[in-house]
Amino acid sequence: MSDLLSFLKKSPTRFHAVAALSDALDKAGYTRLSECDDWQLAVGGKYYVTRNGSALLAFRIPRADFSGFMLSASHGDSPTFRIKENAEISGPDGYLRLNVERYGGMLCAPWMDRPLTVGGRVLVQNGDSIETRLVYVDRDLLMIPNVAIHMNRKANDGYTYDAKTDMVPVMGIGSEAGSFRSVIAQAAGCRAEDILGHDLFLCLREPGVIWGMQDEFVSAPRLDDLQCAYGCFEGFLAAQESESVPVYALLDNEEVGSLTKQGADGTFVSDLVDRICAAFGRSRVSALANSFLVSADNAHAVHPNHPEYTDATHRPMPNGGVVIKYGVRYATDGASQAVFTAVCRKAGVPVQHFSNRSDLAGGSTLGNIANAHTSVNTVDIGLAQLAMHSPFETAGAKDTDHLIRAMTCFYSSALTENNGTFTLK
Repeated sequence: MSDLLSFLKKSPTRFHAVAALSDALDKAGYTRLSECDDWQLAVGGKYYVTRNGSALLAFRIPRADFSGFMLSASHGDSPTFRIKENAEISGPDGYLRLNVERYGGMLCAPWMDRPLTVGGRVLVQNGDSIETRLVYVDRDLLMIPNVAIHMNRKANDGYTYDAKTDMVPVMGIGSEAGSFRSVIAQAAGCRAEDILGHDLFLCLREPGVIWGMQDEFVSAPRLDDLQCAYGCFEGFLAAQESESVPVYALLDNEEVGSLTKQGADGTFVSDLVDRICAAFGRSRVSALANSFLVSADNAHAVHPNHPEYTDATHRPMPNGGVVIKYGVRYATDGASQAVFTAVCRKAGVPVQHFSNRSDLAGGSTLGNIANAHTSVNTVDIGLAQLAMHSPFETAGAKDTDHLIRAMTCFYSSALTENNGTFTLK
């Protein structure tokens, strides 16, 4: 569990998550590829490629006559506040504030009265080049202050938060407060005037913790979806080779619809499949017919104070094992459910089931979106958590290991299908 918390600490934004995974792949002997180059792939090779600095694909080539692909996809972005280009708001009365907008569907209230900072990337002019530099201001820099109950007597009566008024962070006070751009430039190691663009977000400063009577819970920022991202990654690294190509995908922008080149509705995964098939003379159609995708994005646990929000017969619990998700917005069907259940049984991992209460609409995941470009048998899974889309979420301390074991078994397997009969070996 300490390894998960370490990964979360290294990953305050999706850009940092990709950098952390890249470092781990470098240490594990993987070769970094560039989408701009022609690839010379070899049997036994271990590779990875990034797009936009916020999405990553890693894969291995076990044999030239591989049967298909065993893929997982999770996402590195989380609901937060994005910092606008002209960020500084002067006033009222000497305050210096920061102009932000909501990114994704977050719970607003938990963002208030917590130490915050800024992270992401900046694009810097360096001679004839424009360089990308990661930024994380490692100090308590900002806070979104609540209004005292004496001034807002409705605060505990279903108050509706106005993003342009209530959720504006304060950075300083007085004429000596300085400028936001200079703070970012210092963190990036450049002059303020050399910053040509940025993707910056508010970040929670609190580290993750293990808690409970028997240390049964983990609470941390960005468990949705970095807990699944980490579990799938560790399973990918630990797996033995099979007849299929294992592919690990960390994609971006799931929280805002995936409509980017680095999101699930882009062609990143599809492009990789094309390049691997072309390199070894494999038919894309037949390879995908013998492929499987695990769309891994955390699931809702039964809430201890509001169990009525959970479907009567689908009630996942923290530490209860991997959750298979069902519904009209998920890609799971009977076949994919059966295959992944067989994988979990082989791995000795317990399985739970989730479906939204019939009168409550749930969120979407990567599965159906990715299938529009790379159509394969797909299951939507997750780990049971509380307070999804809060800046500080809670899940079961044992479930990360459950996912690692399941994905190690998954990535060590190959799938073939013959007219509705599936064979795992």
